[in-house]
Parts: sequence; structure tokens; C-alpha cells
Amino acid sequence: MALFQKTHLSIEKLHTLIDTVDSIVIGKKDVTRLTIVAMLAGGHILFEDIPGVGKTLLIRTIAKCLDADFARIQFTPDLLPSDIIGFSVPNAEGTAFNFRKGPIFNQLLLADEINRTSPRTQAAMLEAMSEKQVTLDGETHTLPEPFFVLATQNPIEYKGTYPLPEAQLDRFLFQLSLGYPDTEQEVQMLAAPDQQKAVEILQPVMTLDEFLTLKEAAAHVYVDDSLLQYIVSLALLTRNHPAIRLGISPRGNQFALASARAHALLSGRDYVIPQDILDILKPLYRHRLLFENHHSKEEIEAFIDQLTRELVIPKQSRHK
Repeated sequence: MALFQKTHLSIEKLHTLIDTVDSIVIGKKDVTRLTIVAMLAGGHILFEDIPGVGKTLLIRTIAKCLDADFARIQFTPDLLPSDIIGFSVPNAEGTAFNFRKGPIFNQLLLADEINRTSPRTQAAMLEAMSEKQVTLDGETHTLPEPFFVLATQNPIEYKGTYPLPEAQLDRFLFQLSLGYPDTEQEVQMLAAPDQQKAVEILQPVMTLDEFLTLKEAAAHVYVDDSLLQYIVSLALLTRNHPAIRLGISPRGNQFALASARAHALLSGRDYVIPQDILDILKPLYRHRLLFENHHSKEEIEAFIDQLTRELVIPKQSRHK
């Protein structure tokens, strides 16, 4: 309980951060909120959108608000794993090799258009995203704390894209989409000051130490046993459904629990309620459910809604 008492001011700062991002990336507050939830849960995020809707701007703004080390990698067909991880170079005497770190050694890594590079280079991200370390020439190098990959990908219908394999998709906690702004939001964007300049002059909203304290607190948010059963039961429905080739994995359930806890904390609670689970379900499920036949994003989300209607939502959610 003492841990949560110390986080009240920091939670307020997180909401200030969300408002700050919304003042620059107009009309995408819900996406920003879910991005922060995923980061509190210690997860990585995959943004799938057409180019030019503000994905890179959103990520850069969050990094500036947290005063985090930030790097951007533009993924291209000729990108090599060493361009991401780094490489060994001989020392001046030629008697040994020194490791020269690649851009992956940053706290926030923007992997831009990740599905435009080859599967071999995509695979170089797997160990880093799962273990928060990279191995080169038999040596293991630990990545900074915190370490978040916020990747963007173009829709797979676009030319020159390589679909991410299931193993890598499962490393992403959420799949999010900004989408087009509505007419009013786009008019606001045109009338607003230069967005890139606005990011450059931003002052940090909170320290990384404050964010890490919140991340630790999120892991201790109380979850009733009935809600644990609810998470598992939802996953079992996906594993046994005839239309689904690959359902939600145990790791997917672990991510559901972590993100529900983070969602509760951002809402100012030290316990999870059913709505926390329902609010994170679509971004958590939509890239993990593999159907026998092609389904559009709208059809997948309708399917997830149907799943939630098949189970009774638990009532017990508070401390006993």
C-alpha cells in the first residue's frame, strides 16, 4: 500500500503527459493512453497505419516528455542485423575486438516501417524484445532500463512489405492504429503551430525514475482470482474456436494481466476491475488471433466483442 501512496503525484504527471501529447498529436488521446498503459506494463507496441498520420510524431513526443534516450531506425530492404545491434571492431593494437553499440541501445526505440526489411533483420529484434539483451560473438550485452520498442508497419497490402512472423507479432503487447483524423481534428492540425518545432521546445513532464516507480507499482496492483479465471476463459474460447488457426497464447494471457494492472493504475486504482480487461482486450488480441480465412480489422474487432458476450463478466474485483 505504501508504494501506491507514493505514486499519486506521478500518476497526475502521467495524465499531464497524455494531455501534452494530445496538444501536439491532435485527437489521438485514446491511442496515447493505451501507449502509456503498454509501457507501464513493460511491453512493446506495434502501430499499423498508412504513412503520414502521426505515428513517429507521437513516439517522439512521448520520449521528449519522459526525457528518455531515443533513437529511430528506418527499416529498409537492405538493412542488416548489425545496423541495429552493433558490431565488433578491432582495437588499435589489433589484439582484441571492441563492441560498438547500435541504435538498439536506447530506452525508446522507434522501429519505423519494420515490415519493409527482410525476415532475417526482423529476427534480430526478437532476443532484444523478449530478453532485453543482445548476443554478438558469444557475448551478451544488456539493454538499458527501461527499454521499449515502438514499431510502425504499413498495411500488408502495401508493396515491398514482409509480414512479421507470428513469433515476433506475439512480442508486441498491443497493436494500435491512429487512423485518419476527423474533419474538425484535421482543421485544428492545420491551424496549430508547427508540430515538429513544438516537440523540440518541449520540457520533460516527469523523470524516468518516476516512470519506473509507476511501472513497479503497476506490477503489484491487486487482481481477484475471478478476474484471472476470466482472462484464461477468454483465451480458451479463442483456442477452441473453429474459425481460428492460432488463439491466444499463455504469454498473451500474461500480457493481458500486466496491461489490465497498468490500466487500473493509470485510472488511479490499486485493484483491477473487469472494465480494465475489456478496455485492453482489442489492442491485445487483434494481432494475435490468426484466422483460417482473411478477416478485416473491423471483422476481428466484432469477433472480439462477440467473445466477451459469451462469458459472464465477474463481479468480484476488490480486496476481500
